[in-house]
Amino acid sequence: MDFILKGMGQALMLLIQGDPETYSAVGVTLYVSSVSMAASLLTGIPAGFILGFYDFRGRKSLRLIVDTLLALPTVFIGLLVYALVSSRGPLGPLGLLFSVPAIAIGQTILAFPVVTALTATAVEGMDRHLRPTLMSLGASRRQVVKSCLWEVRYGLLAAGVTAYGRVMTEVGISMMVGGNIKWHTRTITTAIALETGKGMFETGIALGMVLLFIAFAVNVSLSFLRRK
Repeated sequence: MDFILKGMGQALMLLIQGDPETYSAVGVTLYVSSVSMAASLLTGIPAGFILGFYDFRGRKSLRLIVDTLLALPTVFIGLLVYALVSSRGPLGPLGLLFSVPAIAIGQTILAFPVVTALTATAVEGMDRHLRPTLMSLGASRRQVVKSCLWEVRYGLLAAGVTAYGRVMTEVGISMMVGGNIKWHTRTITTAIALETGKGMFETGIALGMVLLFIAFAVNVSLSFLRRK
């Protein structure tokens, strides 16, 4: 128990003193997660809305595929992206392997089905009388869509937070296509795994505390948006 308390004390000192290695991993994590979340929200919310709002042929099969992708292992996504961006892959000439954009691509693939599935679930749970009521009042198609999205806004927030949680805590993708390169592609989770394995317990705790703080900040922001 003493080594845990000692590690926490040393971790606080690293954060207070602004340890450059620690904050480098934090910066990479925040950047790549923000890029991947922006991409997944811009694509996943429209896809989820279409999947939950409209009735079309093959909808149930498509929904089953999206729900299945929720359990997609991160190491498999890492393997897929590695095959795409490696020198023998179709994106090999771009030189993306062991780079931040490669991690962002993998994390976008990870977050997309989460956003899509939860958005579709929120839309499916919406009052079915809303659409015909709006149309009877003379609302245009764009106004109907905007009103429906506003109706399920809390579900969309929950989808974003859930996807962000998966992106922030994944290890497999960052390790496989990022390479865990110091000062370049090392993220919080890969740094925790590496430093703990090296016996640098205090660094792992410091980075873990940062993850907890980010999760707390996200939930506080969500509560604030709900009150608004």
